[in-house]
Amino acid sequence: MDVRAVVFDLDGVLIDSEPVWEEVRRSYVADHGGRWLPDSQDRLMGMSTEEWASYLAEDLLDGRLSPEEVAYEVIDRMRIRYAEEVPLLPGAVETVRRLADAYPLGLNSSSPRALIDLLLAEVGLDSLFRVTVSTEEVDQGKPAPDGYLMVAAQLDVPPENCVAIEDSGNGLRSAHAAGMRVIAVPRPRHPPAPDALALAAYETDDLRAIDRDVIESL
Repeated sequence: MDVRAVVFDLDGVLIDSEPVWEEVRRSYVADHGGRWLPDSQDRLMGMSTEEWASYLAEDLLDGRLSPEEVAYEVIDRMRIRYAEEVPLLPGAVETVRRLADAYPLGLNSSSPRALIDLLLAEVGLDSLFRVTVSTEEVDQGKPAPDGYLMVAAQLDVPPENCVAIEDSGNGLRSAHAAGMRVIAVPRPRHPPAPDALALAAYETDDLRAIDRDVIESL
């Protein structure tokens, strides 16, 4: 495979944000008298803003608030948390910088646009990504391939010539459905289902292991 671009996920790959999202959403639901379900976090991973706000409003809060209210208030809580600290994962900055020297980089994230821009600027990586896409900007979030297809189109690189780096089951399914080769960097707290992990061409528990040799070997 002729690799012509690398596409990163954000949450769970570069930023250890899934625990923050879970804590913020869980406390938000509790504060408004809702109920958090055992599979809520797994269901939420990869959803677009519209999708997760609707899920919280309708399934967990029984319509007490509108999806628009939920999205605005949860994202505001996330901004406050990130202003206190950006939970970078080990090797995130050095891996992005190393791969940016070899390939055009894209980013496909389920985070809202406002949080993507805030986080990348805070850690000094915004100039290294030629294209960034939020699932707010496509019809369907992960596991649908929409976001990855948009990144490839904006990079002007066929999906089959892209490598995606993902952590979650829905993310792996999304990148694979777009026709990309996928590197899995699973997070122990929310490991992908075996069928999703089987879609990966390479798996590692350390982002720092991903270099040009690994990518060219896929």
